[in-house]
Amino acid sequence: MNLFRRLTVPLVAIGIVPAIVGVGVVNAGASGVSIPAAAESPALAAAVPSAIKSAGTLTVAMDATYAPDEFVASNGTTIVGMDADLADAIGQVLGLKVTLVNATFDTIIPALQSGKFTLGMSSFTDTKAREKQVNFVDYFVAGEGYYVSSNSSYHPNGLAALCGHTVSVESGTTEQSDAQAQAKACKKHKKGAVKVLSFETQSEANLAVSSGRANVGFADSQIAQYIVAQSNGQFRSSGKAFETAPYGIAVPQGTTFDKSVQGAVKALMRDGIYLKILKKWGIAAGAVTSAPINGATS
Repeated sequence: MNLFRRLTVPLVAIGIVPAIVGVGVVNAGASGVSIPAAAESPALAAAVPSAIKSAGTLTVAMDATYAPDEFVASNGTTIVGMDADLADAIGQVLGLKVTLVNATFDTIIPALQSGKFTLGMSSFTDTKAREKQVNFVDYFVAGEGYYVSSNSSYHPNGLAALCGHTVSVESGTTEQSDAQAQAKACKKHKKGAVKVLSFETQSEANLAVSSGRANVGFADSQIAQYIVAQSNGQFRSSGKAFETAPYGIAVPQGTTFDKSVQGAVKALMRDGIYLKILKKWGIAAGAVTSAPINGATS
């Protein structure tokens, strides 16, 4: 699963009304969960590296096309979602302002390495390979999931079900690498070729499924469920979530700021704000009770 997002212009093309992003916000908040401001921690704020403290602002990159984790609100500019709310809360704990920047997913880690952004919060799956590039503060657990056209007779469940089919994914995601690996496995065992269609945004990946170019869409489990819920009946979920793994907040290496972020996340877990944010967006099933640094298992 992984690293992802989006739902903007291509929504119209898949039969979702233009206001769907706004509708998504309303639906996500339908539980009536309100998010209080987080209290600043003087100790954590004092431990923030001097360069970041002097700047006074966290510049947080996210690919805002991955509802309900991060997406653009109906006003066309404001980034909202679980990661957006969590980024704001982390800034409050650390006594820093937060600026959210919309960036294409696969550009975020290189931009963190170059110093362009302070943090990357975009549904990144924490993997051993990515830990060679950035540090992660883990804060959520997600699986991978499928969605298909509601009139499809295809009912995929698990990676092996991709054999003989065309799958649509967002570029740079864990789903892309898993689908490509499965394509090799299917070929090796002569189970039917897998065609992997990769797109820059999740919206384009959705369009490939709705247009019939792909048999199935492949995304993080809660993202796939949200896509289905917002599709006005055009899509349905298929199979059970699988390949669960942690999401991590990406932090540049060579700094102690990962410890500051970890402390802030733990503080939000203790005071209940973390869980309130997940409940607001309907994804509390992915909640965790600790925030390890670089907790990937594979």
